[in-house]
Amino acid sequence: MTKEWVIVDATDQVLGRLGAKVAKLLRGKYKPNFTPHVDCGDNVIIINADKVKLTGNKWNDKVYLSYTGYPGGQREITPARLQAKPNGDDKLLRKVVKGMLPKNKLGAQLLGNMYVYAGSEHKHEAQSPKMIDINALK
Repeated sequence: MTKEWVIVDATDQVLGRLGAKVAKLLRGKYKPNFTPHVDCGDNVIIINADKVKLTGNKWNDKVYLSYTGYPGGQREITPARLQAKPNGDDKLLRKVVKGMLPKNKLGAQLLGNMYVYAGSEHKHEAQSPKMIDINALK
């Protein structure tokens, strides 16, 4: 089992389609030795997360719901308001990819293999990551 480091450029990518492909990379589904209960996926670095797109008017119409656990504690937030927060690009991409991973300990571990940066700079040069074209993946 060899874990690689890959860079994905999110410039002008549609958010959901990017999230689905990143989730498959994290899970290891593109590898011939894929095992469902093992972390055999790659470490994914997403750059230019602030340049991601949403089609239609989803920036303001789509609503993410969360619940505080208290009566009347249902909160809602739109992708535009979420991205405007500090580290909003990271939070938005993590929310999207987390929904596409298994809902168990393995899914939480896989989400830790994703690194999101708003700009084109990242701090993982020592791992010598390779750039991949996300549009070439199915």
